[in-house]
Amino acid sequence: MNLYKLIKFSAIGLSLLGIVFVLVILSGNMLGIDMVLFNAYLVLFLVITFVVIFGLKNIIADKSNFINTIKVVGSFIGLFIICYFIASGEETAMRDGKILSATSSKLIGAALFMFYSLIIIASGIMFFFGFKNSK
Repeated sequence: MNLYKLIKFSAIGLSLLGIVFVLVILSGNMLGIDMVLFNAYLVLFLVITFVVIFGLKNIIADKSNFINTIKVVGSFIGLFIICYFIASGEETAMRDGKILSATSSKLIGAALFMFYSLIIIASGIMFFFGFKNSK
């Protein structure tokens, strides 16, 4: 049996299992909620695992694809480093009485700066190619 058939039958089996768990919930048994969540976590784990495995397999198989991936990942890490040095961090008292450390505050600020930077970059690229293709 090839991999396609194995994945196909696994997906059908997990789908039918989910339907059975929903019917258990509808019958009034609240234990079915835990079973539905377990099924959902199992499906999520399988999907993420297969995406990572086949993604890495395809990246490693083609040299030019590997180089392009390294460039994109390097650019992403470089942008995060720039945003980390731009962000400022200070200790902050939180509502529940705990204290947010300066390092954690700086990481949160860097993540926000990176998010804003990626929005600006994506918008700029969309505008550029929108104007370029409209001519």
